[in-house]
Amino acid sequence: MIEKIILAIIPIFVAVDALGTLPIYISLTYNLSKKERNKILFQSLFTAFTIAVLFIFIGKLIFKIIGITIQDFMIAGGIILFLIAVMELIKQEKHIKDYKNDFGIVPLGTPLITGPAVLTMSLIVLDQYGFSPLLISIVFNIGFAGLIFYFSDYLIKILGKPGTNALSKITSLLLASIAVMMIRKGIILLIKNFYGKI
Repeated sequence: MIEKIILAIIPIFVAVDALGTLPIYISLTYNLSKKERNKILFQSLFTAFTIAVLFIFIGKLIFKIIGITIQDFMIAGGIILFLIAVMELIKQEKHIKDYKNDFGIVPLGTPLITGPAVLTMSLIVLDQYGFSPLLISIVFNIGFAGLIFYFSDYLIKILGKPGTNALSKITSLLLASIAVMMIRKGIILLIKNFYGKI
């Protein structure tokens, strides 16, 4: 059982990529108060966990009923990420207030923490190691992401406002690149599936 849990944790850890998401989290929250950051953090973790667990139980069924595929999810998530990245690159200070109550859900909760990679990997892990190891893996990895994000305050203090401003612009470009990658992979998978059915 312990071996199955460890084997389940590793691929989900890679899919969640908390360390890779950390700069994006910082760039979105660095000018918020501690209370607001904690609210966003809780919102993102709750969203990520809820989507991951719901997908384990009913994801396949819902996708099948309404005809959505993982590829569709990747493309839609990529488009949303790209739009947010563009907003971040051209935003003025007031724009962050327009959606600061929501970005814990999108893009942090999904598709950054629990996105297509996590959902796809969850299905694979579920088939290979079973429900309990997968659930423990999800709790561990989302909890680890929360821990990493919670202590981002220290990195913000080290960088200072000029440093976090610069990081914000760099990570917005990174976010846009991730969005393009998700769209590209979704389109490639759609094309492969289309030709595979011919």
